Amino acid sequence: MITPTAPFPAPRAAAAAAGLTVAIDIGGTKIAGALVHPDGTMTATTRRATPRGVDAEGVMSAVTEVVADLSGSPLWASAVRCGIGSAGPVDTSRGTVSPVNIGAWREFPVQARVAAELAARGAELPTVLAGDGVAMTAAEHWLGAARGHANALCMVVSTGVGGGLILNNQLHPGPTGNAGHIGHISVAFDGEPCVCGSRGCVESIASGTAIARWAREQGWTPSGAVSAGTATAGGSTADRADHTNGAGTGRDASAAGVAAAAAAGDPIALAAFDRAGRALAAAIAATATLVETDVAVIGGGVAASGDILFAPIRAHLGAYATLSFVKELQVVPATLGTHAGLIGAAAAAMMLLPSPPPS
Repeated sequence: MITPTAPFPAPRAAAAAAGLTVAIDIGGTKIAGALVHPDGTMTATTRRATPRGVDAEGVMSAVTEVVADLSGSPLWASAVRCGIGSAGPVDTSRGTVSPVNIGAWREFPVQARVAAELAARGAELPTVLAGDGVAMTAAEHWLGAARGHANALCMVVSTGVGGGLILNNQLHPGPTGNAGHIGHISVAFDGEPCVCGSRGCVESIASGTAIARWAREQGWTPSGAVSAGTATAGGSTADRADHTNGAGTGRDASAAGVAAAAAAGDPIALAAFDRAGRALAAAIAATATLVETDVAVIGGGVAASGDILFAPIRAHLGAYATLSFVKELQVVPATLGTHAGLIGAAAAAMMLLPSPPPS
């Protein structure tokens, strides 16, 4: 259970008075669930490992088990809505997901399937789907670092780079649930190709994968890890180093290893994070200039490096956020950590679904 440090208002007062929210968080490593109270506390939390080597129904079976666990709670009957947060890509207009890290699901109708599982257990609830970046945004605006900001950009910087927007105190997911996907803003028009098909995207420079790859290409290696000559962009050795964190070498060849080296003063590692920070600063400033956000909240595994990432972002921000209405733009770390997925799924449901009628 997570207990807020002080009473927090729910995303909407009417929704807060109306009961519990079923929250489901779907990711590449785990599928979690909880019943979330109007003050953000969670009960009946449960999780399953995301199945590997199975078909679409095999993955869905884990979701079904999570819903079954929640339905066994004595508070189940008090649930009035359901929020699903999922790794993307998502298409909320169709209720489908095609998570990069869940290969068995391609255009999988997760929203309809979860709604059917709820109904089978006596809970015919309105249900909403949100991508994980949008869910994190809803969570941080409700209970985290974006609380009190009417206009905010929230970001996840990890294996990829995602995000979401709060505009005029409202979650703004866009027609398909992908608004605020800052990772695919181009900040280098003649930059290297991105996996999305564009060039110079933030994700291709500032994701954990990109930071580690670039550092290795420049000659950085943790002692005993793969050599710079074999760790080429797109080469299998580099890919293995990303996934194994230098397994078998006793060294960390991932972005976390680069961050540790940067903290120790390694010039290539520092340059890798400076490059990533500059890309993030440019994208944050562009977003703020476009929609007048006044805070950027950054979470995810790469953000865990602290000032190794945040210092270069802040150092470069002034070069891009130059207009008077964005000069006070803040960049701050996310605060909810691993709780953001479930809290965000609940918050998205409270912000996006109509309030139920009074009982």
